Amino acid sequence: MTEGNGIRRKLMMIRNKVIGTVAVAALVIGCTVSETSGPALAGPDVYGTFPVTLKGYKGSKTNTVAYTGQMARQVLHDSIKKLAGKGNGKANPALKAKMMSYFSSKEKGRAIIAPQSKGKFIIKQTHVDQISKKKNLSGKTYKGTISGMPNNMTGPELIKFWIDKASSAKKGVDAANGYNYPQLISKFMLGAIFYNQAVDNYLDEKMSAKKKPNNKPYKKGKHYTGKEHSWDEAFGYFGMPAHGLTLSPKQLYDIAKRKDKALKYADRNGDGKVDLYREMVFGPAYYAAGADKKGKTTYAKTITKAFLDGRKLITSAKGKKLSDSQRASLLKYAAIIEKNWEQTLAEATFKYAGSCFNDLKKLKKSQSSKNLKKYIKHWGELKGFSLALQTGRKKLGETGARLNRLIGFGPVLMNSSQVVDINSKGQYVKGQSSGIDEYMVHMLKVQKLMVDKFGVKARMKDALSGLGAMVKKLGKGESAEND
Repeated sequence: MTEGNGIRRKLMMIRNKVIGTVAVAALVIGCTVSETSGPALAGPDVYGTFPVTLKGYKGSKTNTVAYTGQMARQVLHDSIKKLAGKGNGKANPALKAKMMSYFSSKEKGRAIIAPQSKGKFIIKQTHVDQISKKKNLSGKTYKGTISGMPNNMTGPELIKFWIDKASSAKKGVDAANGYNYPQLISKFMLGAIFYNQAVDNYLDEKMSAKKKPNNKPYKKGKHYTGKEHSWDEAFGYFGMPAHGLTLSPKQLYDIAKRKDKALKYADRNGDGKVDLYREMVFGPAYYAAGADKKGKTTYAKTITKAFLDGRKLITSAKGKKLSDSQRASLLKYAAIIEKNWEQTLAEATFKYAGSCFNDLKKLKKSQSSKNLKKYIKHWGELKGFSLALQTGRKKLGETGARLNRLIGFGPVLMNSSQVVDINSKGQYVKGQSSGIDEYMVHMLKVQKLMVDKFGVKARMKDALSGLGAMVKKLGKGESAEND
C-alpha cells in the first residue's frame, strides 16, 4: 500500500464514522440523514421530521408529522378577521357570504386574505388549498352555550351572529353600541376553535387508552399512528413554526407582524419565502410570545417544548400501543400545555382590562373619536379573550360567571348606557349602568381575578395599584360591589 492510498483509506474511515454518527443522531431527533443537510436542518429543538413507526407500513412516506389542516384553519381565521373590517356601514350580503365561506364552507379556490406578503416578508402560499383542502372552522368550533352573551347562543351561533353584524358595520365597528367585530370574532375564535380543539379534544379525549391507539393508523391507509397524528394536530392549533424553540419571543412576535427583518428568522429552509404551514407564527403562539417579551414568563417556549417532548415520547414507542406509564407521561405534557395556554388567555384578558381602564381615564378628559375607537377596540379584545378563556376543557364555574358579570354584554359608554340584551329580531337592547367610574373599578377587578385564579405573571397594562383608590372614591355603597 502506498502512503497516498493509506491516507485516503484513513480519510474514508473518518468520513464513514462521521456519517454514522450523524445517522444515529438523526434517528434520535426524528429525521433522516438526507434531511439534516441544508438550511432546513432538523434538530432536537425542531418539530420537524419523525420517522414512520407504524408496523406493516410498506409505502414510500418517511415523515409522520402532519398538521396542514390546522394551519389552513389558522389562515381561515386570519382571513375572516380581515374581511370583518371591510363593511361600508350598510347591509352587505356579498361580504357576509364571503365571510361565511371562510367560516362554514369547504369550497375550492378561496384566496388567502390574510396573512399576505408584506414588503420583504414574502409568503409562499396565496390560496388556502395550497396548505390543505376542504377545511372550515364551523365544524371545529366549541358547541357549548356562551353564557357571557345574551340568548345562550352556541359558539358557532355567536360567530355567525357577529359575522352578520360585521358585514353591515362600517369597517366592522358599531360605535353606537361599542362593538369592534373583527376583534370580537378573532379573539373568541382563538379560544372556541384553537384552544378548545387542542386541550378538550386532541390532548384529552384522543389521548385516552381506547381512542386513536398508537398501534393502528389514524385512519385507514395513513402512514402515521393514531397518537402521532392526534398530537401533531394539537400542535398545529397552537400556531407555532416548527423551529419556534430556536427563536426568541421578540423574533416570534416580529414574524407574526411580518416585519422585513423577520424574514430571516422565519425562512427556515432558506428559499426566500415564508411557508404558512411550517414557518409562520399565528394567533395563539403570537399572544404567548407577546406576554413572554416582558421576560417574566416563558409560555411560548414551555408549550412548544412540551409538544416536542410529547411527540418524541410517542415516537419512542415504535408503533406499539402506549403503556400506562408512557400515557401517564404524555398526559403530564398535555397538562403543561393546557395550563400555560390557559394562562396565556388569562394574560390577554388581564392586559385588555387594563387597556380599557386607561382608555376610560382618557375619555373622561376628552371624548374624541380617536379615544373612543381605541376603547371599543380594546373592549372587543377583552370580551373576546374572556369568552375564549371559558371554552377550555375545565369549566370555570363561579369564576366565569363573575368575569362575565364584571365585563357585561357590552362596554359602558360615556353616557353610561350599556347593551343588556338582544331581542328576538337580533337587535341590541340598551340600559343604564351605574356609570363610568364603577366600570373602571370592574376592569381592575377583572385584573385581580386573573391574578387570583390564574396566577398571571406578565401582567401587561397592570393598573391594579389604583384599585384601592377607585373603590374608596366610590365609597362603600352597593354600587361599588354589584359585580
